[in-house]
Amino acid sequence: MPLTLEPIPFPPSLDVSHFQDFGREVKGVHPGDVAQDQRLFHDIEDALYTHDLLLFRDVDLTPEQQHSLVKAFDTSAEQYAHGNDHEKAKKTVLHSYLNTIPRVPQVQVIGHGTVRDHEGIAEVTLKHGHHKTFHKTQIPVTDEEKYGATRFFRWHMDAALYNFEPAKVTALYGLKVPQGPPQVVRYDDGTGDELEVPLGTTAFVSGKVMFDALPKDLKSFAVRARVRYAPHPFEWIRNAKAVSTGLGIVSEGAEVPFEDLSEWEEEKRKTYPFLWRNAKTGELHLQVHPMTITDIYVNALPAHITERKGRYPEGGHITDLKEVRDIMYEMQRPGIAPSLVYPHPWKEKDLVLFHNRGLMHTVVGLFREDQIRLFHQSNLASSDRPEGPNEFDIEKWA
Repeated sequence: MPLTLEPIPFPPSLDVSHFQDFGREVKGVHPGDVAQDQRLFHDIEDALYTHDLLLFRDVDLTPEQQHSLVKAFDTSAEQYAHGNDHEKAKKTVLHSYLNTIPRVPQVQVIGHGTVRDHEGIAEVTLKHGHHKTFHKTQIPVTDEEKYGATRFFRWHMDAALYNFEPAKVTALYGLKVPQGPPQVVRYDDGTGDELEVPLGTTAFVSGKVMFDALPKDLKSFAVRARVRYAPHPFEWIRNAKAVSTGLGIVSEGAEVPFEDLSEWEEEKRKTYPFLWRNAKTGELHLQVHPMTITDIYVNALPAHITERKGRYPEGGHITDLKEVRDIMYEMQRPGIAPSLVYPHPWKEKDLVLFHNRGLMHTVVGLFREDQIRLFHQSNLASSDRPEGPNEFDIEKWA
């Protein structure tokens, strides 16, 4: 059966005018075969960067096959995106979610509930991210129980943002998916925005759509801006709390002082452009992890542009943490509007392969204690730094 690509079904909430090219279901191909066939891999690679997310339904996939699939996109990469030594991550907000398959350390077991005798792990209690453990404010328990009210947990890309470069792709494989009525995501930011989602969904937003939604002055700012991340960024925010949309940190001085972090080196801190270029389409994706940034560098408009309007036309270095976070929220919040969020309706044995440098994602929802959610996740710290926009883009968007 030849490879075919079919549109994935969208929920009624999604504004499909922005998602004509987004997401395809792959048929006629087993994902475990992709890394072994160079021609097939190139077809899948082109499809992924064209559509940002590929879905394989009802597949049996070993951890080794999942690792090989991800590695095919970046053959010199080997480390899990946060590094393979999770002992060094015990001080971070991520530690409780990192459960490594012993024989394939690049594949993590994630989800909810206690799992026994799984892929060489005798027993592990998986912890599903929930806003009560991380947000500054909380939904009342009665609203969760009566109305299925929930929140986005933490919008992010898969990246350590210190020492290692961000993964190019991530593969999420659902082995056990809880069943139940849909839940309602509350934004709780004064807008009244809500979004009905399937129980246990993973929500995705497009960096391309997020950039396209910006007004002209912020597009000009984005093509000229770079963001710097904290050393050991997930240790830095371990005591901090998130805003109600899961899109950033409340500025109240709760970050760990740099001098109290684990030993770090300045040259291992990461500075990346706001916009990352799609390797296939050339489109620009706004891709900034909003929770771990410390400052912003902005290039000046070229000297021959006489109309010096917009944000920071003469460039600058923004160091006030609240201002940095406010800028990012202004730029990213329109891109997580209910009509621009794709909440994937997981079925067991779904494999979702997505463009990690082009999409942001988050887990959503709260399960009963007796519900098991079991996933394998794999991504690799890249061997390449992301390509930033060039000066022609500055000319175009100024």
